[in-house]
Amino acid sequence: MKEKTPTLLKVGLLALFVIAAVIAAYFTFNKSKDFFLSFDVANIPGLAIQQTSTPQPSIDGTPAPTAIPTVISDGPAPQPWDGASRVTVLVMGLDYRDWEAADGPPRTDTMILLTIDPLTKTAGMLNIPRDLWVNIPGFDYGRINTAYPLGIAYEVPGGGPQQAKDTVEELLGVPINYYAIIDFSAFEQFINELGGINVKVDNEISVDPIGKGNTVFLKPGNYLLDGPTALAYARARHTDGGDFDRAQRQQQVILAIRDRIFELGPAQVASKIPALYSQLAAGIHTDLSLDDAIKLGWLALEIPIPEGIQRGAIAPPNAVSFAKSPDGSQDILVPVPDQIRLIRDQVFASSSMASPALSSGDSLANMQAEGATIVVANGTYFEGLASETQAYLQSQGANVVSTQNAEYTQYTKIIDYTGNPYTDKYLVDLMKISPYSISLQYDPNSPVDVLVILGDDWAGNNPMP
Repeated sequence: MKEKTPTLLKVGLLALFVIAAVIAAYFTFNKSKDFFLSFDVANIPGLAIQQTSTPQPSIDGTPAPTAIPTVISDGPAPQPWDGASRVTVLVMGLDYRDWEAADGPPRTDTMILLTIDPLTKTAGMLNIPRDLWVNIPGFDYGRINTAYPLGIAYEVPGGGPQQAKDTVEELLGVPINYYAIIDFSAFEQFINELGGINVKVDNEISVDPIGKGNTVFLKPGNYLLDGPTALAYARARHTDGGDFDRAQRQQQVILAIRDRIFELGPAQVASKIPALYSQLAAGIHTDLSLDDAIKLGWLALEIPIPEGIQRGAIAPPNAVSFAKSPDGSQDILVPVPDQIRLIRDQVFASSSMASPALSSGDSLANMQAEGATIVVANGTYFEGLASETQAYLQSQGANVVSTQNAEYTQYTKIIDYTGNPYTDKYLVDLMKISPYSISLQYDPNSPVDVLVILGDDWAGNNPMP
């Protein structure tokens, strides 16, 4: 008779990928499905926030915030993961105060973009500040944390999650495959089930757990934080570093969850599987299937930590500037596109320490692995320049599929429609043009991935024979 051993992988890794990015947990158990399937989750395509009006008690017995109902209109179903392509997940934490104050659908208090690359066995985490002033597709400019409630209020296809994904995709120029919404109450209880997390505080900070009169002052040192305090620590904004400090603490808490699970050991964590799964089922909604989460978990095993995880934040002083909204009513952060692109590329590229495939000698392999189709357009008055360039780029391994004409331009431009950082970098290095010539215009329906518009600078100075 086959031994029924608990498969922590299937629950623990789902939790860690959705909540803690691409972090390896335990892979030491046998691969038996019997224990896990006893929780009756075989038919769940994704975990969903439970719609309930009954507050669950927190660790100290006080009522926790009511779980936030999530209204999602019909939208495009995500494609199953093929096991080889880069996967990107937009993780959102909801601001429960909006719901409690009857202010309408909740805003996103936290946005973190998580990405994992099977090719290079690396991952990335990018924090996006809530006050970032961006174009919200189909609406107007506004704070990025309003994209989610607009999608719900106006019942756009896919609801708030899709509206938020579309907004971030337009901002960064990278495709987002899945989303995950985390209710703060479930986040607190999840950490409580682990017995808290260990955090090193570098600078004195005051944090305010949910509820009145709960302010906690943390001096520099090491702490074991319970769920409410850990959440308050991650969300605190009033520090000298503002949103940048906040982003750093959020990533610190995410990695601390991973460390805590390792610290507890297989036996202790296995005994907590029912409670941990209960917290996840109660507090997460995602369109990431359980099967894909498990596959991503296995992939996470191969990522070296911490060198295999690139961490970044869209934050002052370089990536944003402080300003007022056009009507003067809101404090906002205005994006600095060139700097944001550099941060994005840092997160979506991978450390050479993490994988030899990213060494300078393998830039061609990385570009070819992306499989991006390239079109070369002649933006000069030199006849035949596009055809000559096509032949040259093809001889260098680039997948140039056609040529065309374009309006005149003095400087060569690269327009990336589907998010191909390796291809962009390869072309910039090969053609010796400025990385600032890259324009991100995300369009999943584009017939071409990358468009290169040749300018007079290339016509007058190029390495072609």
